[in-house]
Amino acid sequence: MPEFYNPVIASEGTREIAISASVDAAHVTVKAAQGSPVMLVSRLTINVARKSLRTEADTFEKCQGGPFPENAAHECCGFDKMELRVNQAPYKGAALAGTIDLGDLTVNRLGFGAMRLCGDSAWGRPRDREHTNRVLHRAVELGVNFIDTADSYGPEANETMISQALYPYPPGLVIATKGGLVRPNRRSWVENGRPDHLRRAIEGSLQRLRLERIDLYQLHAPDPNVPFAESVGALADLRRSGKIHQIGLSNVTVAQLEVARSITPIVSVQNPYNLRNRTSEDVLAACERLGIAFLPWYPLGGKRGLKALKIKQVASRRGLTHAALSLAWLLAKSPVMLPIPGTRSIDHLEDNVRAAALKLAPEDFDDLE
Repeated sequence: MPEFYNPVIASEGTREIAISASVDAAHVTVKAAQGSPVMLVSRLTINVARKSLRTEADTFEKCQGGPFPENAAHECCGFDKMELRVNQAPYKGAALAGTIDLGDLTVNRLGFGAMRLCGDSAWGRPRDREHTNRVLHRAVELGVNFIDTADSYGPEANETMISQALYPYPPGLVIATKGGLVRPNRRSWVENGRPDHLRRAIEGSLQRLRLERIDLYQLHAPDPNVPFAESVGALADLRRSGKIHQIGLSNVTVAQLEVARSITPIVSVQNPYNLRNRTSEDVLAACERLGIAFLPWYPLGGKRGLKALKIKQVASRRGLTHAALSLAWLLAKSPVMLPIPGTRSIDHLEDNVRAAALKLAPEDFDDLE
């Protein structure tokens, strides 16, 4: 907690008072499901060193009658210290997007994709670990209680970064990870859906995330060299053994979703989807019909997507950033949509979360369609 000592000499009539202050800030993290807001509690301690002391009664009277705000509680601490506690208004942030169910788990409908916190091309660790920690903490402060990662991000580094920054995890935080892709080098993503590989991958993720059970484990991609049912069956076995709580899929077709559902309950699908790329429209429709959460990866469509003419026109008309508008469109597109935008920038993170409160006018939505 920061403490500052910077004496200020103030005049009180004919007497001088030396004043210094220290500020403590405690962030109470997000509480579970319905998006219970973050409460920020700040404490200001004022140390007063008087050159001529008043009486105790005089000091107490001044303390009790001070012009404190209604949401503040204050305490007198003898002649030379006064403490002011202010409970700031709750900030709901991502909770303003509403909630969505992942089986029996409930999260706010705007999450955070952690992949970009790795080095370039999701390879290696970031140069500034402290900044990465601040980004993750800020996401939680903003009401994000769903974080998406994978063992292939880094590889393996991303899961470790999350646990180092946030463990012990705040109540209600769901960390979803994925397995089934391996990284032989920076540029390669190779499918590996063999049951023995998935079993080892889950054990590694549990260790790195410091969990006994993974809330949501997603098959990162079908392996063309392994029967899809065998890969999903391995996850179903691990769910029965208690290693996994809920199962999701990524990069699948409607037919593969149906195969998986015939083996085990599926609570989420993560496919590419954004304003420019809607090739998974049929999968989104199936998720809507089945009540399955749809996690659009690459939700902003990169720089080319954000520079699309329609986005620029509507964003200019509404006075919004291109990213916030794109995310607001995704949230309005479907009630099962759970966007997971990722960034290394706290400014961009805060702008992304602002999308949770945006309501597009019908003409804005139509123009983007």
